[in-house]
Order: sequence, then structure tokens, then C-alpha cells
Amino acid sequence: AKLRGGDVAESTMMKGMIVMRPSETTVQMLPGRSKVAIFNCGLEMAQTETKGTVLIRTAEELMNYNKTEERALEQVVKEIAESGAKLVISGGSVSEMAQHFLEKYELMALKITSKWELRRLCGATGATALVRLGAPRAEEMGSISKATTKELGGRTVTVLEQLGDADSKIATVILRAATASLIDDLERAVDDGVHACRMLCKDNRLVAGGGACEMELSCKLHAMAEAATGMEQYALKAFADAFEVIPRALAETSGLDQTEVIAELRAAHKAGKADAGVDLRATLSGGGSDAPVRDLMAVKESALRLAGDAAVTG
Repeated sequence: AKLRGGDVAESTMMKGMIVMRPSETTVQMLPGRSKVAIFNCGLEMAQTETKGTVLIRTAEELMNYNKTEERALEQVVKEIAESGAKLVISGGSVSEMAQHFLEKYELMALKITSKWELRRLCGATGATALVRLGAPRAEEMGSISKATTKELGGRTVTVLEQLGDADSKIATVILRAATASLIDDLERAVDDGVHACRMLCKDNRLVAGGGACEMELSCKLHAMAEAATGMEQYALKAFADAFEVIPRALAETSGLDQTEVIAELRAAHKAGKADAGVDLRATLSGGGSDAPVRDLMAVKESALRLAGDAAVTG
């Protein structure tokens, strides 16, 4: 969730979800653990698929017609309330008549227009999205530890939080910053970190970072080029020089002298320091098991394979 205003240090993570809109009723908070009912349809009277004509002759018939709709909708909301649900989440519109009866039975209601967000809410609460209006069964309802309507960054949001050891498949990262561009930068950083953790769970092999892997490959290719005969040595040397782009770019963004850094790294790798790379705190950083910077081997392998394919097919 991206909320403008506040400081970057106020960014946090919570177990649960934030809905970017307030409750549809005056019930703005559920302090204790409450049951949740989620509907994939709107909280309103069903519309017929075909047009129909109702002939009303007197005012009494008109009043009775309206009361029939009211009684039917009230019965639906009453059944939901009697099932034990305190929070009702609708995947469509919530009519004014439905809001009236939700208020009557003191239910908190949220309107969600995004199907993707509705699926996330199902994961956060453990509920099943129902396609029919009525009382949900016990196994179809979810639960939430705490539901609160707050004003954050000038926007009124509803925080659905799971506390303690409550079961939830969804966690939300709340990003706070003064400007939209800074929030976008934070989002990209968090996205990169999450994807790195996901790749690490699939393949936990690591290599020394800071351009150490690329410099070592460059030195190995230069040695192969010197030992090769014929025209292929020129291709090997060009391929070896291409690997130096990564440490050269790291040195440039770090404010270091590119030529000096590349020369020192090349000398270090020829001396047998295969884990020497570029670091902000020093020109050379010790890698290996104690290196502060590491790269995922799966990412390196994929990048080298794609770069090699692009060079061959080009």
C-alpha cells in the first residue's frame, strides 16, 4: 500500500491487508476477533435478465410492492447477522436499502470493486467468496483480529489486521514518503528485494558480488584468449572485455575512478583473490563467505545465458 505523507521511516509491514476506502456504514471499528463474510456480488436486490411490466393500480399496491423488496433484503441481512458475521465485504455495489439494514444490525461493510483485491482479502481472512446472497456456512466464513478505519496521508483507509499467531496468507507492506516519485522508488526497491528472496528460496547458491564474479570470468577468458590460436582469440578477448562493464558501472556509480578500480581488480584476481569486487566503503572488498555483497547464482547464470544467446543470434 502506497500512502503519501509522513517519513520513509514510518514504512512498515503488517499481517493482513489495507483497503483504500472507509466502511459503508457508521460501524468503523471491530476491536476483537470477528467473523468475515465475503460476497462476489453486490448487496442489492437482484435484477431480472429480461424487462418486465408490473401494473400497479392503487397507492396501497405500490406501498406493498416496496415493502416486499424491503422484507426480502432485510431477511438476507438478518441471516448474515445471525450467522455471526460482523464484517461484510461486497464485490459489487451496496444499495442504500442494504446500507440501512446493515446499520440496523450493526454490521461493518466494505465495497471492493477489484476482483484481484477481493481474492487477496479471501487469502487474508481465510473466507470463501460467495456468489449468492444469504447466510454463509461456518466453513465459508473467515476471521479478522482487528478492523479499524483510519486516516493516513490524507486518505481514509480500512486496516484489516491479523494479530499474534492468526493464520493469514497475505501480508501488506505500507510505504510512506512525502512525494510520489520517492514512493515509486521505494516500491521498486521492495519489489526487487521480494523477488530476490523468492529466487533464493528456489536456489540458495550465492556468488561473490560487487562485480567479483564478472572480473574473475574476464580474467579466465583473457587467459584462454592468450592460449588460443587463430581468429577466435579476438572473439574471446572481446567477450572478456564485455564482462568488465559490470564492475566499471559499479565504480562509476560509486564515484570511484573506473580505470584505477579495474586495474586494481584485475591485479587482485590475477593474484588469486577471486572474490575481490567493488564496494562503496573501499575500492576492494573481500568476498567469499564473509562478503557483505552477494549475488544470486541463478540470476547470474540466466543473465549470462541470455547475453550469450543475444550475441550469437545477433
